[in-house]
Order: sequence, then C-alpha cells, then structure tokens
Amino acid sequence: MEFDELKAVEFINTSLKQHGRSPYDEDEVLNVIDMIWDYYEENGLLDIEAEPDEDADDVESEVVDYVTRMLKKDKHAVISAEDVPLMVKAEMEYEDSVI
Repeated sequence: MEFDELKAVEFINTSLKQHGRSPYDEDEVLNVIDMIWDYYEENGLLDIEAEPDEDADDVESEVVDYVTRMLKKDKHAVISAEDVPLMVKAEMEYEDSVI
C-alpha cells in the first residue's frame, strides 16, 4: 500500500473528530502534510540511508515544533496550534499503516 494524500487527510480529520476537535478543509490538512514532509526532507529523513534508530517521540515533537513555526508564518493558515500535535501524530500513524 502506498501513501495516499486524500486518505491521509481523511485519517487526520477522523482522528481530530475522535479527540473532540473540528475537522479542517482538505487544503488546510494537505498544507500540514506538506510541512511534515518538508521537515523530513530538510532533515534527511527521506534518505535511504536515514537512521531508523531515530527516537520517534523526539522526531514527533520536532515535527510539531516545525509545523507550528511554519503555520505562524503562513498568514492564511487557519489550523489551531493546539491541533498540530494531534495532526502530526495522526499523520505519522497513517504513514505507519501504509508501510
């Protein structure tokens, strides 16, 4: 199974709803997914030789920090900062489900 952005959006929005949060527009969620993958690329996590021993909790918190910073710079973003950790966690869970 391969990564499908639209299924990832659905997965993230479902996770938000399960946590009592409102879902976001597809474009907003795709923007967050792009930011997550930008973080991976900028930090060499997409390289074949990337260290698989990276502590997942450390990476997750770094991604949350990165996405939060990027959203603050994006004047059009409507994602609440308190939803970012849930969204990042859900995106990573979706990634794990398609490996």
